[in-house]
Amino acid sequence: MKTRLNHVRINVSDINKALKWYEEILGFENDGGWPLENPTYYDFVSEDGAKFAIMEVKSGESHGRLNFQVDNADELWVKLKDKVEIVEPIFDTPWGTRKFTIKDLDGNELGFGR
Repeated sequence: MKTRLNHVRINVSDINKALKWYEEILGFENDGGWPLENPTYYDFVSEDGAKFAIMEVKSGESHGRLNFQVDNADELWVKLKDKVEIVEPIFDTPWGTRKFTIKDLDGNELGFGR
């Protein structure tokens, strides 16, 4: 299977503190938060390559997340769903993609979508 890494997310304990740090210290520009009414997730403007994001999670909830673009998310879902630990079953996102997320053996989250 060929994939293209298109999204990397790290987990943080305090989204507002982390957002301020990435913006003020590193000069990153946020590209919007989610959910809109009380964001716990922000991604940052990128020029090329993978999108970088931060998400607030409870301590010990998960490691980071990598999202990969694949040609056929539904086909891969059918192949993997009974062999892996599922974080998010396949669904259509509000931004027009179709994806699912699983965990690897060490708890890292791996998302696959089109």
